[in-house]
Amino acid sequence: MCRNIKTLFNFEPPATELEIRDASLQFVRKLSGFNVPSRANEEAFDRAVQEIAASARTLIASLVTTAEPKNREVEAEKARERSQVRFGVRG
Repeated sequence: MCRNIKTLFNFEPPATELEIRDASLQFVRKLSGFNVPSRANEEAFDRAVQEIAASARTLIASLVTTAEPKNREVEAEKARERSQVRFGVRG
C-alpha cells in the first residue's frame, strides 16, 4: 500500500493525534491521487481526512493484544538497518 503510512497500534508511547492525522492524510492522498486538492475538492478532501482519522482512533482504541508494546526507538532503528541493507551506504 502506501509506504508512508506507519503502523500505529501497540506502541509505547501510544500514537499521537498528529501521527493519526498524518496517516489519514496519506491514505486520502493515495485514494484521491491528489497531494493537494483543488479548491473545488478541498472540503471533501479535508472531511475525508477527519473522518478517517476518527475511524483510526476508534480502531486503535478498540484493538486488543497480548503482545508487549513495541518501542518506537527500537522499531525506528530496525527500519534504518533494513534500509541500509536494502539500499546500501549513500555518500
